[in-house]
Amino acid sequence: MKLHVIVPLCALFTLTQQAPAQCTCELTNSEKVFPHGKLGSVETDALKCNSDITPQKTLELESLLLGLERRLPQLQDDVSTLEKEDDGDLYAVVSLQVIENELREMEQFMDQLNSTTLAHQHLTADTSKQLEELRAKMQELETYDTMQVVKTQRANKNLVQELDQCNNRLNVTTQPTQPPQGNCPHGTFLNITGPRVYTAGEYPGSHKYGAWGQDPKPDAGKESWYWLVMLTASNRFANYVRLYSSLSSLIVGVSTPGNVLISPSNPTTNTIQGPNVVLYGGELYYNCYNLDSVCRFNLTSKTVTTLQLPKGTRFNSKGNFCHLEECYPFTDLDLATDESGVWVIYTTTQDFGNLVLSKVEEGEPLRLGQTWHTTVYKQGVTNTFMACGVLYATRYINKDLEEIFYSFDTTTGEQRFDIGIFIKKLSPNIYALNYSPVDQMLHAYCDSYMVSYKVLFTLNGHADVFY
Repeated sequence: MKLHVIVPLCALFTLTQQAPAQCTCELTNSEKVFPHGKLGSVETDALKCNSDITPQKTLELESLLLGLERRLPQLQDDVSTLEKEDDGDLYAVVSLQVIENELREMEQFMDQLNSTTLAHQHLTADTSKQLEELRAKMQELETYDTMQVVKTQRANKNLVQELDQCNNRLNVTTQPTQPPQGNCPHGTFLNITGPRVYTAGEYPGSHKYGAWGQDPKPDAGKESWYWLVMLTASNRFANYVRLYSSLSSLIVGVSTPGNVLISPSNPTTNTIQGPNVVLYGGELYYNCYNLDSVCRFNLTSKTVTTLQLPKGTRFNSKGNFCHLEECYPFTDLDLATDESGVWVIYTTTQDFGNLVLSKVEEGEPLRLGQTWHTTVYKQGVTNTFMACGVLYATRYINKDLEEIFYSFDTTTGEQRFDIGIFIKKLSPNIYALNYSPVDQMLHAYCDSYMVSYKVLFTLNGHADVFY
């Protein structure tokens, strides 16, 4: 009996040790292997193209051409002046010297223009070749999209853009501020265009803070001059103003007559503090060093006059222009010019940090004229400027855009917070913004670059652009 039982158990044990039956199938993929390495190469080439071709390169050439356009009529005027001074074939030595300087500067200007043009031609040729190669690679890569996913995504993206454009056309645009026609000889403030000028000047990448522009009330013979103030010590102080005989001279970095010293050292008494500076009537207006006062420096007599601001005025970086990410140090006082003269924009403890606007009256002694109190908080503003007796304030939108969002009309007392005019930036921060009533330009100092924008006005319902 025992043997009868053991045999079947052994047989059962033997059967359980046998390998189970296996089923295999062969899968053949008819699709080609996607070349991920080639896609990475295309992305790298595209990034290189983006870094090589920038708006700054285009604007550099435009700035040079604009400078040449303005230089030639000036030379023609100087030659005409020389011809009038002919006295028996004996020409005025001074006029000859002026023309000689003009020709020398134009020669330097043309050299820079030719160099820039040649560099752009090489860049254009290289970029065109790279784009052709990229197009061929992308066409090859699209052959792997057998499900047409990329094609569908592209069609959807185009459809979204068309819908956005349709919505933008339907939306009512914000009306710009409307100062009285009798108050502004140019008409109604309409828009900002540009940038028209973009240059690093003589010191590319240096002196992050500063200001530049034209004198709205220049001395005779200095109508085409430009001025520049750079904060050369700790991004806070400056002790001189730099002069240029023309816009093209400023662009190419040829300073004539050069620097006018305010003080021999920096910082010291009468030193410029902060970037908000203007030149008017041959006199520089700025925030006095370590004071809640406006200083006026006469470029001819080299004398300084001080104007004390009201008690409680915030200074020494306690009432700066700001946006969410940062404040601009030592921008407590903002000086501005327009068709009527010089203004100072500041804030006081009594006004709880809101903007205060005062007219600076010319003459001796220097004194403060009428004052207006606003309800816009200064640290929510990045810059201010004046045009035709209207105060405008800007705010930071992003690194590419600044918005003129606020206005205060000194004639009517009307405030508006819905201006909605945008400034296209080439650098993230605008540290100084000056309006020039000479040619209706806005001169901005942005991270060591000098940029200008054209202000458009409407006159009798028509847009008039002043060039």
